[in-house]
Amino acid sequence: MDRKAVITGIGVLSSIGIGKDGYWDALFQGKTGFRPISLFDTSNFKMHVAGEIDFNPVDFLGKKGLRDLDRSTKLICSAAKLAIDDSRLEITEDNTHSIGVSVGTTFGSLHSISQFDRVGLTEGPRSVNPSHFPNTVINSPASQVSIRFNIKGFNTTISTGFCASLDAIYYAADFIKLNRAYVILTGAVEELCEETFLGFHNVGYLSGADGAEPISCPFDKRRNGVILSEGAAVLVMEDKEHAVKRGVHILAQVVGCGNAFDPFNKRGYNPQGIGLKNAITLALKDASLSPKDIDYICSCANSTKELDRMETQVIKDIFGENAYNIPVSSIKSMVGESFSASGALSLVAAIGAIQNGFIPPTVNYGEKDPECDLDYVPNKAREKQINRVLVTAADPYGQNTAIVLGRYGG
Repeated sequence: MDRKAVITGIGVLSSIGIGKDGYWDALFQGKTGFRPISLFDTSNFKMHVAGEIDFNPVDFLGKKGLRDLDRSTKLICSAAKLAIDDSRLEITEDNTHSIGVSVGTTFGSLHSISQFDRVGLTEGPRSVNPSHFPNTVINSPASQVSIRFNIKGFNTTISTGFCASLDAIYYAADFIKLNRAYVILTGAVEELCEETFLGFHNVGYLSGADGAEPISCPFDKRRNGVILSEGAAVLVMEDKEHAVKRGVHILAQVVGCGNAFDPFNKRGYNPQGIGLKNAITLALKDASLSPKDIDYICSCANSTKELDRMETQVIKDIFGENAYNIPVSSIKSMVGESFSASGALSLVAAIGAIQNGFIPPTVNYGEKDPECDLDYVPNKAREKQINRVLVTAADPYGQNTAIVLGRYGG
């Protein structure tokens, strides 16, 4: 049997909207989610805004069992609850062993490690709260999803930087196709915390770190760095026949995946984009599609000079003259750079494009860059029927991933 991986449920928490409908509507409206940071003191920084999520986990999970969970875990468990409800998935003792969890995260435990170690170093190891220790391991968010929802199948955490969520979804799709699971909760999470913010600030990655007005404007000539963000997105992925048997609405299908590592000998993106080019080529091959079959590219461009220029060149290399006819947009102009969670947020946006017939805009686009000269859907969403979307992710340390989503039955 040719098993196909389909999406039947979505849970998303982002700085522009919570729940798939709220998120899709915000994307259509071109809303941005940047606001003054309240989670930590930014008085020692020159940059004070981020894509912070205003949410109360009690609204999604109830009060029980939340006291010792960190922010990342509360975010991903809330997204999982939304996805389970959206898919009308019932987890029972009869089916729990055929359900898995695959989550992408890289900095998910950084704040927890810092807080735990601070107590140990200042007051001694015997003073730490042992109930906080599980938060210090990177697989804690994924594990807590399984614990909270009684999922007894496989549980995996993928940590590949900017590509982690697409890699986790790729991993899940393989498990479906290889008949190792019928249903998988897959996606990613990253929380906003002082430690991550400080790291990005000190390496000069943030827009506004020099005291100028921060702006997220992918492909725009004015771009000068990212606005950091947080987010969580969970998809219910399942075998097509299993979904049909359940009678649940199928939102999209995963038709192709590809990833490739580029051992570029310098920190940062290879200007030639060899890794991303290979990942896209493999995804198209896996989908048995040619470049002309793609209706929209949901880009990983994040308002940095190198990535936006590199991705533009890769699109030109792969799509040739047709590159100028394919809409390309970056939702990071609205939701910011959420690192490992960014690919999952883009994938949810791509599903919204397929379901609702619109292309999310690249907002804040005002000054053309001669090196970035494609159709970036500037500032306003575009209504169009979308059948196949290419979603990309590229990490400055070499990892590259691409996924092609298709309309179910299309």
